[in-house]
Amino acid sequence: MTLPEHPERARPERAQQDQTQQDRSQQDRTQQEIGQQEPRETAGGNRDMSPPVTPQPSQPTVSQPGVSQLAEDYAAKAGLHRSSNGNIDVLKSAGGIQGIAESILPGLVFLIAFTIDRENLTLAVIAALTVAAVFTVARLVQRKPLTQALAGFIGVGLSAWLATSTGKAENFYVLGFFTNLGYILAMSISVAVRWPIAGLLFGFIRNEGLEWRKDPKRVRAYSIGTWVIVAVLVLRLVVQVPLYFMGEQGLAALATTRLLMGAPLYILGIWIAWLLTRPVPVPAGAKEPS
Repeated sequence: MTLPEHPERARPERAQQDQTQQDRSQQDRTQQEIGQQEPRETAGGNRDMSPPVTPQPSQPTVSQPGVSQLAEDYAAKAGLHRSSNGNIDVLKSAGGIQGIAESILPGLVFLIAFTIDRENLTLAVIAALTVAAVFTVARLVQRKPLTQALAGFIGVGLSAWLATSTGKAENFYVLGFFTNLGYILAMSISVAVRWPIAGLLFGFIRNEGLEWRKDPKRVRAYSIGTWVIVAVLVLRLVVQVPLYFMGEQGLAALATTRLLMGAPLYILGIWIAWLLTRPVPVPAGAKEPS
């Protein structure tokens, strides 16, 4: 066997061949890892050997409800309804015949039962609760929304608890005073911050959305409509609170005015507010304000 003439040169040369083979193997593995993609050319003519970016699956975007959608939901939950001609259906917005009966009959039955036997307050309370429970069951059978019936039943239950715990029949009606006061404060604040409640409710029915807020005249009109509803609530307190402080002597008058100034007066106030907030018709040929 013939040995190389310069063994010290042969070893580096063989090492260089081994290194070259390793580099090629590494390059092949890298090429396989990136899916054997062809190198891309950049704007300067160079070859880009970077691995391609794998597109990630797009995540579904959750659309957040806008203010307009919130206003529409609020109007729908408030129970307002359109009629076939696009106006407000006042009777249906008040809950219909059944809804009005749910708000009137428990208090009326309480008054009748207590008038018959003034010594038995518990019997009058049970009678009122029974009427409220019947309406709740009726809505279950009819598969109607239970919101109004449950709210009425809970309200009657709290009123019954106030009357029995204090031993005063007139306290059966005291919860309504605080409810009216809460609505008065909420509506007054809505006008002060230029978001009148009447605009949020009627704007939905008139398909105005929230566009009415861009027109100062519409904001003013809806503020007036809100004040009309506030006036109805204030009138209730002005008339009924003095009767409450008369005790049992004013109980019959308190219950009667509570019935008359309940749904009937509410319907009247809503209708007046609707008329006062009607958009002014644009004359034919006139240019609408931008």
